[in-house]
Amino acid sequence: MTARLYYDDSYLRKFETSIIETRAEGVVLEATAFYPVGGGQPSDTGILISNGEEYVVSDVAKSGDSIIHHLADPATLAPGEHVTGIIDWDRRYAHMRYHTAVHIIDAVVNRNSNLEGSITGSQIYHDRSRVDFNLESFTRDMAQGFADAANEVVEADVPVTVRYLSQEDAMKYPKLARTAPGRDLLKSLDRIRIVDIQGVDFQSDGGTHVARTGEVGRIVVDRIESKGRNNKRLVFHLEDR
Repeated sequence: MTARLYYDDSYLRKFETSIIETRAEGVVLEATAFYPVGGGQPSDTGILISNGEEYVVSDVAKSGDSIIHHLADPATLAPGEHVTGIIDWDRRYAHMRYHTAVHIIDAVVNRNSNLEGSITGSQIYHDRSRVDFNLESFTRDMAQGFADAANEVVEADVPVTVRYLSQEDAMKYPKLARTAPGRDLLKSLDRIRIVDIQGVDFQSDGGTHVARTGEVGRIVVDRIESKGRNNKRLVFHLEDR
């Protein structure tokens, strides 16, 4: 099993570890700060350094309890070798900001009892993000209202922290997971990772986030889209405050 260093430190850019397995597509490390694609968040990229040679990490993906770091030429590496991992920080930090922004929007929407549970998914990119809603009607004014309320949370600059709950304790929070896949996942985990935006949002999550909402920047609505009768989409980008 690969130890996930990003669970407890989203700001870790460089780390030391060893290779535990070499595969045709890449290597499995004893521990990693590289985030694997999942939960609407793209994977990290960067480099691994071994014996003075650099290997570009083009993609990172889960494989059971392991995490595979995709390399162009993994055959030159062997189990037991020491490596230094370096994250592409600009890409990672952009994902952190957008991920926290999505959680803030989710919290804003769920404050409205008429819209509770309406968010069905999201996707993060390095320069934008989208949030999907189970709504029959969705207007530009509604989208702007969500963004305005979310930006109030950003301006408040509240802390964003990580904690862990047992499955028994996690089940006491009915809104801990707000999508069907998320609720199914909770049932299979003994230890639940929680991202807590102080006084704003409290939900299970495995991704990387900023330490304070002020780091998110200003949320700007780009457009809204209709993907079906009850499938509406908000696309936004972030600007520095």
